[in-house]
Amino acid sequence: MSKPVKPPETPKEAERIELKDALEERYLAYALSTIMHRALPDVRDGLKPVHRRILHVMRNLRLDPGTGFRKSAKIVGDVMGSFHPHGNLAIYDALVRLAQDFASRYPLVDGQGNFGNIDGDNAAADRYTEARMTEVARLLLDGLDEDTVDFRPNYDGRETEPVVLPGAFPNLLANGSSGIAVGMATSIPPHNAAELCDAALHLIKTPNATDDKLVSFVQGPDFPTGGIIVDDRASILEAYKTGRGGFRVRARWAQEDVGRGGWQVVVTEIPYQVQKGRLIEKIAELLTAKKLPLLADVRDESAEDVRIVFEPRSRTVDPQLMMEQLFKNTELEARIPLNMNVLSGGKVPKVMSLKEVLREWLDHRKQVLVRRTNFRLAEIGRRLEILAGYLIAYLNLDEVIRIIREEDEPKPALMARFKLTDTQAEAILNMRLRALRKLEEMEIRTEHASLTKEQKELKGLLSDDDAQWQRIAAEVKDVKEKFSKKTELGRRRTDFAEAPDIDIDFEEQLMEKEPITVVCSDKGWIRAMKGHMEDTSSLTYKDGDQGKFAFPAQTTDKIMLFSSSGKFFTLEGGKLPGGRGHGEPVRLMCDLNAADTIVALFVYQPGAKRLLASTEGDGFIISEDECVANTRKGKQVLNVKAPVEALVCAPVDETANTIATVGDNRKLLLFPRAELPEMARGKGVRLQKFKDGGLSDACAFALKEGLSWIDSSGRTWTVTDLKEWMGERAQAGRLPPKGFPKTNKFA
Repeated sequence: MSKPVKPPETPKEAERIELKDALEERYLAYALSTIMHRALPDVRDGLKPVHRRILHVMRNLRLDPGTGFRKSAKIVGDVMGSFHPHGNLAIYDALVRLAQDFASRYPLVDGQGNFGNIDGDNAAADRYTEARMTEVARLLLDGLDEDTVDFRPNYDGRETEPVVLPGAFPNLLANGSSGIAVGMATSIPPHNAAELCDAALHLIKTPNATDDKLVSFVQGPDFPTGGIIVDDRASILEAYKTGRGGFRVRARWAQEDVGRGGWQVVVTEIPYQVQKGRLIEKIAELLTAKKLPLLADVRDESAEDVRIVFEPRSRTVDPQLMMEQLFKNTELEARIPLNMNVLSGGKVPKVMSLKEVLREWLDHRKQVLVRRTNFRLAEIGRRLEILAGYLIAYLNLDEVIRIIREEDEPKPALMARFKLTDTQAEAILNMRLRALRKLEEMEIRTEHASLTKEQKELKGLLSDDDAQWQRIAAEVKDVKEKFSKKTELGRRRTDFAEAPDIDIDFEEQLMEKEPITVVCSDKGWIRAMKGHMEDTSSLTYKDGDQGKFAFPAQTTDKIMLFSSSGKFFTLEGGKLPGGRGHGEPVRLMCDLNAADTIVALFVYQPGAKRLLASTEGDGFIISEDECVANTRKGKQVLNVKAPVEALVCAPVDETANTIATVGDNRKLLLFPRAELPEMARGKGVRLQKFKDGGLSDACAFALKEGLSWIDSSGRTWTVTDLKEWMGERAQAGRLPPKGFPKTNKFA
């Protein structure tokens, strides 16, 4: 029988770690790496590491503006081999984006070959394209070899790379940036460089400048693809104050006549980061699905510039309405987010305002200026030391030559003989013979004096904070001049406008506007007769039914129906049944209860007022805008409970200042309109007090014009002396004047 095998013992040097702690530690390291080295740009130069390394390699390859191009594959290979140990496709994609004039507002790479297009087509492979730097990239790198920034070892420690670029160009805001890290993201749209320089100059002049003032210089984003921003100034200001927000960008369009009264709309600019090919494909799909009723056709006539043509369904269509429909349903309107989450000082993720971003860029430029000045001072110091040695050599040229010829170790001999420094002796020994003829005392002394003067100026610059800011302001002005709005690259491409605040019913726009006469019987059979009928007495109805409502309207009108249950229903004038026959029951068009009766039927007028009242004598004034129902179920406005019903829905014009009510008890009461509240819905307030019965009728009128009614013979009566019946709301009232109808109705 075999012996049981013992489990292996845990090595003594092994350390037990909780899985939770190990996961947290490793995920935190991953998150930190993603945030610092991949997703968020540095606020100082506006670049992520991959972009910074591409520019650094292109500088090492001396691909300056105006020089020859090099294969993109060479650039990508050097970046991957020396600085960026990631896939070559990721590096090439980053390089391509820097070269696309529709993706970068101020491209950092000048590309030759197929670098993709606005349709969404990809760039050619890196072996087919060539690249070099642009003037913007040169400005970002300017001073890199003058100890202006720190360098760090690359990933294998064999070379060094800059931690940040000197950044003489406001690249973060000018070109923008986007990225998604772990738990945070950034999205910065591009801006106009000249406007950024103006804001920076103002911030130099006035360090405590307000965000409002800076936003007066930086009006808003300036996209490479143009477009129109339709946000109001208040929301733009709030976005720049907080560093978070967004911008609504619309395509730029114009109406073109095509002859014979026809027209078409041409779009010449589309929103930023919208692929034209996908946009047109989406519009075509919506057109096929009949979700764009105002549009007949779309064509892409683009060559180098964008030109998308939209043909309307009819020449009577309003072009503004057609475009509003397209903006609502397609990417012709896009929302560009603003989230200025960047690395402050290259280390701390932080959401910054416009002022904070400009402040950090200017502070970086000041640090670059100080370091460059110190570097130049060190160079001047070394040169002055060498010039002093040259002067000694010139004055003692024969002795110097003798020592060099005769001494085995001439360097220490020279240092001992003429009290030279090691640097001076080395410079004299390394000097070529042909330079001896140039060692003229006046030339040496002139250069020495010039360098001494420059040294004094630079030391003065280091000790004077105001002088430093003046120098930085001059550099910013130079950048502004290079990229001014007068230049093709610097001109503002994105404009601002206000979006029309209109609620559009597109089906209504397709409907022809024609006159009709709406007819409804006592039992609720409704129809629309063509034209405006002056005499409706010849209309026929079903047996046992009679006419109740007849009024002129248009096919584009909304017809409002008020029922005895206190509900409003909305009918479309163009969808009412035709005038042949007796029409159709209105209950087929809305969910009107069988027990309900129609109290009022009228044409909706925006802004108009109505007096609503119940049989119990409660009521209020309401705007017709509050009565529009969006569904078949209607909209409950006047709250009533059986056996109480809605009774009155009378118009209230602007001149009406008095309310008249009459009860079943034949008591008439007049009171000021001001005593009756205006509400959106509810039971209302008591209009008149009754001992027996309830309300019979109510209306609103102008007191100076008098109270009118129609008697049983069809005659109109008007009474102007009404002091006897004037009172306050909720009083009992008095018997009406002589001749008042026995039906207790005003009309």
